[in-house]
Amino acid sequence: MTPREDFTEDFGITGLTKHITPPYVPGDEAGCLDMAALLFEREGRLYAEEMLEDARCLVESSLSDGVLATVWLAATGSHFDPVGAGLGIRPWLRRIEGACLSFIRRDDPTFVPTAPGPAADPALRDAVLAELRGMAPALAEAAVSARCAPPLPAVVPALAAAVAELPADLGFRLFLRAVKTYFVPIGPARKARFKEIGRRLGYHGLVVGDGNLNVWSDLVD
Repeated sequence: MTPREDFTEDFGITGLTKHITPPYVPGDEAGCLDMAALLFEREGRLYAEEMLEDARCLVESSLSDGVLATVWLAATGSHFDPVGAGLGIRPWLRRIEGACLSFIRRDDPTFVPTAPGPAADPALRDAVLAELRGMAPALAEAAVSARCAPPLPAVVPALAAAVAELPADLGFRLFLRAVKTYFVPIGPARKARFKEIGRRLGYHGLVVGDGNLNVWSDLVD
């Protein structure tokens, strides 16, 4: 089984949201679950376990449905809206859990997911929050003016709530995915700080840059 740090692309639930983009994936439940199944077949059991842990962490958090729905929409560019489709955000996340479990139990029928691990070092969470605060104006503007997605004015407070409660790993990946989804400009210094957070979280060196970081060489941040 491939160790997590060998993933050279985004993984877990943010790895799924990266691929929920038109025109490759239909903007509906079936299209999203089909993409998850393709990723499991390509990447293997550990990928499904990472996505399962993320989905369970989100569902079992005390975050409101509104916050969960907003961070999901930010991560996918609103390509699939489970609330608008009549599913609700937590039932949708439970369906992702079910897809993960079905894949894992295909070869291991006795598999039982373990309880989520302890939250990461508070210093890492603080580092992610600091980057989010620094990008708040630009991210907020991008989320309401994006041509490719409906306006999402609550993205910054929703991400702040998520980062403050969730493990730093998941909070960082959700924030990073939103930055990429809305193609928010960053400078080389911020990219370097993102890479350092990723290194501290045990990511492969390519994960942070996977999926269209919009780096401007002359931007000071």
